[in-house]
Amino acid sequence: MKNFLCLKWGRHYGADFVNRLYAGVKRHTTGSFRFVCVTDDPSGLAPGVEAAEFPPPPEGWTREWPHIFVKLMVFRDGFAGLEGPTLFLDIDQIICGGMDCFFDYKPGAFCMIRNWIEWRKRIFRPAPKIGNSSCFRFEAGKSGRIWRKFLDERERALDRRFFRTEQAFMTYAAGDVEWWPEKWVCSFKRSCMRPFPLNLFLPPKPAPEAHILCFHGKPEPGEAAAGYKGRHLNTHCLPAPWITDLWENG
Repeated sequence: MKNFLCLKWGRHYGADFVNRLYAGVKRHTTGSFRFVCVTDDPSGLAPGVEAAEFPPPPEGWTREWPHIFVKLMVFRDGFAGLEGPTLFLDIDQIICGGMDCFFDYKPGAFCMIRNWIEWRKRIFRPAPKIGNSSCFRFEAGKSGRIWRKFLDERERALDRRFFRTEQAFMTYAAGDVEWWPEKWVCSFKRSCMRPFPLNLFLPPKPAPEAHILCFHGKPEPGEAAAGYKGRHLNTHCLPAPWITDLWENG
């Protein structure tokens, strides 16, 4: 059984994001699968999406809950009743290619996409070996060590002097990480938007070999589809209506 898992809380993203993600997974996955959304509001979720409640925070937790570090809780044995190979997906991603490969690739290994780094930050140093937590696969029921490591090192994990993001701690706690092939999960900003100043004259182009299109930071998917003007000219993008087509038709 293939498991797909996502999280939704707060009001920034509505149920339509989960439903689009589910529809994309359904179009591009063969065989049976489970699609689980852990959420504080299951209203509006499509039939076929299994809603699960957020578990309570760890003992002694003093920050808001859910928190971005809840992503580490997915490794806890028994989380959302999942067992076996599980692909976690952020809900602001677009499925645009076959998904079976994410389960066939290096079975049993912990897999992530390597985080994208701006080219100017790679001129004088290699890109750090940090994954991006928008897309990772783990063995549910057999990955509890990652959650236990977070509990053991929680203060350090939450201290930005050591780990700036939850994905940095996740990469560290997982240990032996296998990276997805680079073209499987593409960054909209790095693979589709044109470099400055071409972005001011040419619209973003699809990434033809991508299975998953990832949006991190700005623009968000709807903003990219409609066209986006950021604070700086190099962040502007012309409308990309093909994003809407992928949402609706895959």
